[in-house]
Amino acid sequence: MLAFVLRRLWQMLPTMLGVVLLVFVLFNWVGGDPAYILAGKMSSLDAIANIRRQLGVDEPYPVQLWIFVKQVITFDFGQSWATGEPVRQVIASRLGPSLTVLVPLTVLETLIGVALALAVAFVRGSLTDRAVMVACTVGMSISILVYIIVFQYGLAYRLGLFPVQGWGDSFAVNLLRYAPLPILIGLAVSLAPTLRLYRSFVLDEVNQDYVRTARAKGLPERRVMWVHVLRNAAIPIITHVMANLPALLIGAFLLERFFGIPGIGREVILAVERSDFPVIKAVTVCVAAATMVFNLLADLLYQAVDPRVRLA
Repeated sequence: MLAFVLRRLWQMLPTMLGVVLLVFVLFNWVGGDPAYILAGKMSSLDAIANIRRQLGVDEPYPVQLWIFVKQVITFDFGQSWATGEPVRQVIASRLGPSLTVLVPLTVLETLIGVALALAVAFVRGSLTDRAVMVACTVGMSISILVYIIVFQYGLAYRLGLFPVQGWGDSFAVNLLRYAPLPILIGLAVSLAPTLRLYRSFVLDEVNQDYVRTARAKGLPERRVMWVHVLRNAAIPIITHVMANLPALLIGAFLLERFFGIPGIGREVILAVERSDFPVIKAVTVCVAAATMVFNLLADLLYQAVDPRVRLA
């Protein structure tokens, strides 16, 4: 296993280099001159030249690329152009609020989705199965903005069960007071497509020969579904969960924006509005690295779930 991990880590280097080159090209040839953006429309040429010198964008492109590579290696992307705060500190401070919402959301979504998928697959073809699929289709057709507005108005404003928005300094207070409503909305939005996907994974296994053999041996249907079917359906489920984890950090920006959660997604939107390129570049590189790391973890979990899988 160690040899497999080392080989995969070595294979990540060209991928990360490609990400760095792509980000560098996009921000230097497509993104425009940041000095003009920061200086404003009424600035003089001397002010623009001074800003370019401070940012280091007056250097030749090979020098700028080498500076960017060193920033990636050392995880030191300089300071935010908007606030002057170190980018590393910006990401570290915003990561906690995002994980406070996304970790419980991912765990609950996976557990509830798997349980419901097994239950629906158990009664496949019945009226209950069709009704659940229709409900999932309807739920997937509703925009997340509708969920946010309805839940905020109904559960927070009218019933007062949750605060409308806000965030504190205590992890326990945030988890128990401010995070439940965003988590509930996230579940309402994501559970329908997750259930449909997991149901298809389970149904792919239900008609396999090993399932018929287990039933022929007289095993209870509950054991067949929860032990034999689930264990083999776990591999695509792990793939789905691990592939979605990095994107969740950025994809939850609507929840963070509407509920005032100072997370990564909200920070990225603010960085785009401010043309804060160091923050955008740092988050882009971090998400790419996290994607590769989670893909590696998924491969390791495959062997833990299914002993037939060999890491070659």
